[in-house]
This record gives sequence, C-alpha cells and structure tokens, in this order.
Amino acid sequence: MIIRDQFDPDLRKIIKKKKQIAIIPVGSIEQHGPHLPISTDSDIVTEIALKLSEKNNGFLLPTINYGISDEHFPFFNLSIKKSTLSMILEDICESLVKNGISRILIINGHYGNLDSLKRFEKKQKKNRKIKIVSYWKYMDREFDHAGNVETSIMLAISKNVNMKKAKKGFQTNGMSKQEILKINKLAQKSFPKVTGNGVWGDPTKSSARLGRKIIKEVVDNLVKESNLTY
Repeated sequence: MIIRDQFDPDLRKIIKKKKQIAIIPVGSIEQHGPHLPISTDSDIVTEIALKLSEKNNGFLLPTINYGISDEHFPFFNLSIKKSTLSMILEDICESLVKNGISRILIINGHYGNLDSLKRFEKKQKKNRKIKIVSYWKYMDREFDHAGNVETSIMLAISKNVNMKKAKKGFQTNGMSKQEILKINKLAQKSFPKVTGNGVWGDPTKSSARLGRKIIKEVVDNLVKESNLTY
C-alpha cells in the first residue's frame, strides 16, 4: 500500500483496525558508471520495497533519495551528512509512532549509508519496533556496483539504461579475502581511484531476466525472514 496515495479518513481506520508496518526505502544519488542513471540505488530499493509491501500489506513510504556518497567524488554525487540522514529517520519514525504505526522496517539500498544507519539504530528506544536491513544481504550472489547485479535489476525495472556504454569495471577475481578487504577500505575513501570508471563488476552480460530473478529472490528472502514479523 503506497501511503502517499491514501486518504486521511480511510488511512486512520486502517491503522486502528490492526497493527501496521511502515516500510522506508533509503537510497542515494551517485554515479553508476557510464550506463546507469545516478538514481540507480534509489530506483532499486524503491522497487524492492514496493514488492515487499505488496507481500506483507505494509505501508510504503516515499523513498529517501539522498544518502552518503562522498566516496564517489570527483564523480557526481549528491550527499548529505551522516548525522542528517540519522536525524531525518528519527523524525519520520517519531511521526509514524505518533500516528499509531509502531512497526517500522527501513530498507537500505546503498553501502555508504551503513554508518549513519548504525548511528540511528543506537539512538532508538528499546520499546520501538524498528528494524534496518540492507537488501543485498538477501541475495545468494556477490553484490557489485553498476556490475552484473545492479545492471540486471535496472534492466528489469527501468528503461533508463544505456547498455551501449556498459564496460567492465574493477573485478576481484583471483584476489584473496585479505586483498579484497583492503581494496574495500580504499574504495570507501575513493571509489574512482579503485575502480577507474566507477564500475565494480562486469555489466556487459546483464539481462532483465536475471534482474527479475534477483528481485524475486531478495523479496522472498525478506518475507521468509522470521524476525521481520516482529
């Protein structure tokens, strides 16, 4: 249920009738190589949140499109401070609780948001039923950035993909876990320096079919996760 499309009297009746869960997607605006739009993270997490809300009859809130993406500079990004994202979520959740919605699920769509989300989580009162998940942890494959996974998902949900410009990016094939860990830390400081073209992975063989499969996999795993039932 998309909450912004609802009417006040009906909405209040629904909330009073039974305990509702609100779903808040959190994305980012940042470069995703030459072939994907800067809205990619927000587009993907919005789609996953929508599919999940259809499965569990949750209230889908508008996506928070701005995240923490400074590591992508000098490639384009629109970033907010970690404290800002944390405060925005704090205010939204307080307002939801005030309006009778106490069960809240925050779905994260961007790795750079993690520190801010952890900060927010620590501030929460024990009686609040708030959970935070990152959607890529619910897929049985290695995640990427503008690589095969993200590109396939975007092909499944968006027409704004230019596969003619898709090129292979940085890949970890043959690297040890320690080497990958070291590279990850460097990428958190400067993603362009590590990847060169802003792509982590290989998008050239991506497909909408794979994208639909991944979305279904993520949503099904989220539904099955027992602790999401509160």
